[in-house]
Amino acid sequence: MEPKEKITLTLPDGSSLEAESGITAGDVARSISEGLFQNSLIAKVNGKLVDLSSPIRENSSIEILTYQSPEVHETLLHSTSHIMAQAVKQLYPQAKVTIGPAIENRFYYDFDIEPPLTDDDLVKIEERMNEIIAADIPVVRKELDRDEVIDLFSKMGETYKVEICESIDPSETLSVYTQGDFTDLCRGPHISSTGKIKAFKLLNVAGAYWRGDSRNKMLTRVYGTAFANQKELKKYLNFLEEAKRRDHRKLGKSLELFEINDQIGPGLVLWYPKGATLLQSIKEYWIQEHLKRGYQLVQTPHIGKAQLWQTSGHLGFYRESMFDSMKVEGDEYYIKPMNCPFHIMIYKSKTRSYRDLPIRYAELGTVYRYELSGVLHGLMRVRGFTQDDAHIICTPEQLNTEIKKLIQFSFDYIKSFGFTDFDVYVSTRPKEKSVGDPEKWIEATESLKSSLAEMNVQYHIDEGGGAFYGPKIDIKIRDALGRFWQCTTIQFDFNESQRFEMEYIASDGSKHQPYMIHRAIMGSLERFVGILIENTMGDFPVWISPVQATVIPITNFQNGKAEEFYQFLHSKGIRVELNDKNDTMGAKIRQAELEKIPYMFIIGEREAEKGTVSVRRRKSGDKGIMSRDEAYRLIEAEIQTK
Repeated sequence: MEPKEKITLTLPDGSSLEAESGITAGDVARSISEGLFQNSLIAKVNGKLVDLSSPIRENSSIEILTYQSPEVHETLLHSTSHIMAQAVKQLYPQAKVTIGPAIENRFYYDFDIEPPLTDDDLVKIEERMNEIIAADIPVVRKELDRDEVIDLFSKMGETYKVEICESIDPSETLSVYTQGDFTDLCRGPHISSTGKIKAFKLLNVAGAYWRGDSRNKMLTRVYGTAFANQKELKKYLNFLEEAKRRDHRKLGKSLELFEINDQIGPGLVLWYPKGATLLQSIKEYWIQEHLKRGYQLVQTPHIGKAQLWQTSGHLGFYRESMFDSMKVEGDEYYIKPMNCPFHIMIYKSKTRSYRDLPIRYAELGTVYRYELSGVLHGLMRVRGFTQDDAHIICTPEQLNTEIKKLIQFSFDYIKSFGFTDFDVYVSTRPKEKSVGDPEKWIEATESLKSSLAEMNVQYHIDEGGGAFYGPKIDIKIRDALGRFWQCTTIQFDFNESQRFEMEYIASDGSKHQPYMIHRAIMGSLERFVGILIENTMGDFPVWISPVQATVIPITNFQNGKAEEFYQFLHSKGIRVELNDKNDTMGAKIRQAELEKIPYMFIIGEREAEKGTVSVRRRKSGDKGIMSRDEAYRLIEAEIQTK
């Protein structure tokens, strides 16, 4: 037998070792130490994550990833989803498997099973999963032609897997992973055996349409999580409990803020009076801040002719996210997914000079986008929402200055709602769908980077995360639970001005195309309010609280004085309620606490006689007895300071 070719493997510390071509990553781990091998899960070869059984045939860099490596968490989650699917198939042989991906800190698997699984079934599934883990079953990868995979799953009766395979290019080689009596279609990588799973928990059962489309069959989705050890698992389960307490859907209902009603339609928000008041407070502040910074307010229609969206490029690049068209007097119209074409038409309404620029148009514009029903989630993912939209039209020389102003404006605005921790990303050209000269993409991307650098703002790169018409800056905010939420987008666009033939007259009389920046600070009001609800648990800052104060007479004998103070606060613009119900003072205070009203002004016999009020602040308790004017100044000062 001829000796195998020798290859050189470079380790993370820069050292190297010589091995035979075809050695597996697991063999490399074992050659270093048995302890490393036992603690290893997957490997990184030339920057690519691979199974421990993956052969290495050329000179390569290699890193063995263990339970302590952050990069293995997705593999732990995904491998646990396979174990769960195997357990379900053993317990319910009639079940058909569909997909089971890892998502942030969780995994799920969708099953076609009748009757559907319930939360009560989870204990039994967990017990079987523990048996599979204890058996330490090897996980084996095999590569097959697409038609071979289709034949395999056809014989197994797994029709959903067949459908997935049939949508893949026939020339592509696919991989399947087998552990005992269970085989799944998967790219990998995966752990080498089921015994590698150390800590997991099934969380809940939900319904989910196949491919997220309500026109398809409703499946049973089982959610779970997995971690490297029990300590990390417990920490995450505690986090989930706190997240449940903060769920904006639950708080939105209890605080009477909003509803999503099936009779109206999924993803369409019905705002109650208190919710609408909260929105209006935010809108008024938004308008005030924009006028202060030189923006001009505009308002545009909810629908536009098909030709408008053809010119803008949305029908060519964004059609799948738009609602179907409607016919009006023989013309085709679309409900708007974005506001930008309308703002452009306002700009084009007359000839513009370089002296007019920059022009900053701003609109709280409601738009509509078709989202699959399976991804809709309270206020966080809806089909109709109001963007705090703006478009800045400027000369090339003004671009960097305008971007820096936008970044500072965004930070200032978001901080006023109590958010202070940000992650900033520069999103680059998408690989599949994009328009425009590649050189301009590079130029625009560098402009965004340089603006951030000049402001000493650290940022990450989101490769391929830009829109089809230009790169962008995304600002994500961290909430009270440490979660990051996408809010601000500053989107460069060199495409629309060209498509709509926008022009301005330069100082020498020649015509030039302006640059345009799309921008939304909150992203959408709906989502921002959802984030705000969960961040504050409904304990809103006084300045945006739907009800800022309640006046509470201790007995009916003080109702008259309470009414007078209520009218006084109301005349001063305070959003105040009068609770003169025939309840005890304790019951009235409890009601105010449940409704999360910041201030309670209590009037008893002594206060009524002296023309004073007893002030109580939610959470911090009694503030003492004050005159009417002192009490007003106290709440007004908190409103003004935000």
